[in-house]
Amino acid sequence: MPITVVGGGPVGTLLALRLAQRAAPVRVLERRADPRQVSAERGRSINLALAARGLTALDAAGLTARLMPELVPMRGRLLHDERGQCSFLPYGSRPSEVIWSISRERLNQLLLEAAGEDPRIELVFDARCLDVDPQGRILRWQSARSGEHEEPFELLLGADGAGSAVRGALVRRGLSHASESALTHDYKELSITAAAASGWPREALHIWPRGGFMLIALPNADGSFTATLFLARNGAPSFERLGDTLAVRAFFAEHFPDVAAALPDLEAQFLAHPQGRLATLHCDRWQALGCVGLLGDAAHAIVPFHGQGLNAGFEDCVLLDRLLACAAPAEALLQFEQQRRPDAEAIATMALENYEEMRQGVRDPLFAARAALAARLEQQFPARFIPRYAMVMFHPEIPYREARARGARQSALLDELMQRAGEATPDELRELAARLLDEHGL
Repeated sequence: MPITVVGGGPVGTLLALRLAQRAAPVRVLERRADPRQVSAERGRSINLALAARGLTALDAAGLTARLMPELVPMRGRLLHDERGQCSFLPYGSRPSEVIWSISRERLNQLLLEAAGEDPRIELVFDARCLDVDPQGRILRWQSARSGEHEEPFELLLGADGAGSAVRGALVRRGLSHASESALTHDYKELSITAAAASGWPREALHIWPRGGFMLIALPNADGSFTATLFLARNGAPSFERLGDTLAVRAFFAEHFPDVAAALPDLEAQFLAHPQGRLATLHCDRWQALGCVGLLGDAAHAIVPFHGQGLNAGFEDCVLLDRLLACAAPAEALLQFEQQRRPDAEAIATMALENYEEMRQGVRDPLFAARAALAARLEQQFPARFIPRYAMVMFHPEIPYREARARGARQSALLDELMQRAGEATPDELRELAARLLDEHGL
């Protein structure tokens, strides 16, 4: 009997590919129509940022060559201030330290193409999971073509996103508990054509930080950009105040005039595209009765401000596949939850912290100076100091939990060094840094 994967998004499809490469037959049930044949609804998801963790997982599955033509390198943040001035902040200290932009739609299509070429993988679309009974090991699902089905399973893995039907079935049976910490800010996407964005640097994540809110834009392979506005749901300013064309145009003219100039259809797009919610998911059990497991957003959805939701999901696939190769399903699912939960909690916290940094922290003139100091310490003490952002984005060998713990100690060290930076000579600063690294256990 094949392993059943519920969810044919990027995480579920990569998991199926990993499992099939070990000669395990896999069936993937996806509630949507086949995105290889039907265009995805526009404005439904934030563009994805692939970093080292996600690329390592894709490379292990032999998918890098297939994806590379679609990836656009982003070497840093290009900040747009209120006066229309731009400043560039590199992501890392090495030329290889880049983040790759790709549309969710295109990534999913490429992964499904690879899965469709593997005879050990069965892809079933328009298949909605209705219920999962771990006790009886029965799955109930509904096909748009053939109606309702009820069938046994041996191992079922839920990779069906933040609104997971598999997780919902476990919660209804008291086998798990889930709650959300909702952000008071929502998001909305806008598409900027290649012609309209012809003068924009493409190898950067563009950010318009405005303190209480922000807009970002990620490049696409065709030269276009996908922009996302993050704004409070209620209050002033907020989405509730942008309900008509005049309000939308006035808001963008005041806060993002260069974006407004690149969007002749701004009002039409804004009012037509859906307004997405943002939340952190807390799920107290990721597995049930040795036969059902959760991974990716179904287990630990986070806000998108560190660009790690997809990367964390891909890391899940690697770890869970490795555990299933070495242990019985019940033991593998338990080990997966025990090993992965501390990392999921760490990146959830860091993602929230990064929102404050992106919309507000980068506006502080000291932010660039602090980042430059951190980069200098990395060059001087490469074995002992790696900036937290770099640990998360470019060092998959460092678990999220370790990056967060080390980052806290490094932050205290940087606070002390910044106080002395104006009065100490370079040699004195280096000597002080070496002493502080010892004191902070780095």
